[in-house]
Amino acid sequence: MHFAAERADWRNAVVYQIYPRSFCDSNGDGVGDLPGITSRLDYLQALGVQVVWLSPIYASPNDDNGYDISDYRQIMAEFGTMADFDAMLAGMHVRGIRLMMDLVVNHTSDEHPWFVQARSSRSNPFHDHYIWADPLPDGSPPTNWEAAFQGSVWTWNEPTGEYYLHMFSAKQPDLNWENPKVRQEVHALMRFWLDKGVDGFRMDVINMISKPWDAQGRLPQAPVVREGFLQPSFAMTCNGPRLNEFLREMRNEVLDHYDTITVGEAPLATVQQGRDITHPQTGSLNMLFQFEHMDLDSVGGHVNGKWARKALDWRDMKACMARWQEALHGTGWNSLYFCNHDQPRSVSRFGTMGTLRERSAKALATWLHGMQGTPYIYQGEELGMGNVAFDRIEDYRDIETLNFYRVATARGQSHADVMASIHAVGRDNARTPMPWNSGPHAGFSTGQPWIGLNPDCPQVNAEAAQADPNSVFHHYRQLIALRRQWPVLRDGRFQLLWAEDPQVCGYARLGAEQTLLVVSNMSGQSATAPWPEGVPFTQVHCLLSNLDPADHAWGRALHLQPFEALMLLCR
Repeated sequence: MHFAAERADWRNAVVYQIYPRSFCDSNGDGVGDLPGITSRLDYLQALGVQVVWLSPIYASPNDDNGYDISDYRQIMAEFGTMADFDAMLAGMHVRGIRLMMDLVVNHTSDEHPWFVQARSSRSNPFHDHYIWADPLPDGSPPTNWEAAFQGSVWTWNEPTGEYYLHMFSAKQPDLNWENPKVRQEVHALMRFWLDKGVDGFRMDVINMISKPWDAQGRLPQAPVVREGFLQPSFAMTCNGPRLNEFLREMRNEVLDHYDTITVGEAPLATVQQGRDITHPQTGSLNMLFQFEHMDLDSVGGHVNGKWARKALDWRDMKACMARWQEALHGTGWNSLYFCNHDQPRSVSRFGTMGTLRERSAKALATWLHGMQGTPYIYQGEELGMGNVAFDRIEDYRDIETLNFYRVATARGQSHADVMASIHAVGRDNARTPMPWNSGPHAGFSTGQPWIGLNPDCPQVNAEAAQADPNSVFHHYRQLIALRRQWPVLRDGRFQLLWAEDPQVCGYARLGAEQTLLVVSNMSGQSATAPWPEGVPFTQVHCLLSNLDPADHAWGRALHLQPFEALMLLCR
């Protein structure tokens, strides 16, 4: 049922991600909330999105801004009540917008009742809901794994005399998916939300739920690749041996019984795993988030991980995206994204700020939205929002950022160098409040926001964007409308063009009756590219441009201004 043709309308959809803490505050406490989201649904309808992905709104102590859940069936008090949720959901459905909740089930909060009981005694019925290990003979942790947020993945639990595993914060203990009772609990909480009318789930780090146990029931040591005890270990728990089994069970027990949209976050996934997970007949989820293209501007293997930066070579980006496009055509489905709550703003990262900010934001959007898959828009991306650069570490809120600063400066790096990395890729770049207008606190709240505003708010805000017919917002509206209008954007085969050009990024989408040519100049300099061989040019119609295309003469070459983008229908 889950993958039946009559339920495939999600393939035409564009998804909008809301980070609720930063979207809209209705009561003046400086924190976004559910009534605030409800008050802005007309904005989402005007943009044209058909699905909302809502970051976690469950009860949480907020060690990792809601990704540490203490009660899956309660709303975080800061965000409102279950009645507020019901009103928001009803408002979305009235407007033809479906809702994907964030399903965070690789781990819970250490304040979840399951873990509170689990850590009290080895004989407690909930003890086996989590992953435990005895210390080595010298009392040290059982493996040399390093957590995603710095430090060991193991934390000592005095009452039971053993360590518990947490791949992220110590307040985010990993669930033991080998225990069938855990899986049954997860299935039950999924049914709870689906029965309330939720339309699907974005599944947080879902490919980490199967751990690499050996025959003796132990976890292996990570390869030693640098000095010191702790070693990179994220890859140790991605795409484990029982992942597909657990996901198929989830589909059989829950997803096949509802009309759902599902996407799994899958760090380090390969294209083969993408096919396995999203195959329209044999897969378990509709689509996945892979991160390969998000790692192309970091120095691989560096001690600082993602914080070690290098310039993006667009030839690498083109090759990466083309590989996924070609591999999943007819055998799976791509998620298309540049931004989310864990990534910096794409216009700062891949485009440019200043006078070409809007043009580069449109160029990035055009190139991404023309591919096969489901595009995701992160709140503010449709405005061309850029990164922030707070001077003081005290102005940041993200646990990953704060831990990196502490460890890197202790390692001897200068404040300036560490802050430069944070300004480039820190997660708080995406978490500053949504700017609704040029008024006090950008219309986000009547009170002091929980985190500082982007200083561009007086110029870059939703009210100004909606009033300007040439804004980034209206460019996104056109892109969304084109996906519904032209089936070739959904079904057409992808063909990479100009693979070795460092500036011009383009491809053809090949349908039965039309060829769509999508091209963006991803640089601040003019560029020329030959008209691609095999693409007809006797009849060329410009569907979309971020400049005036009237002076183009199609057929011999494309002369592109800095960050110019075109979507051309060719017959």
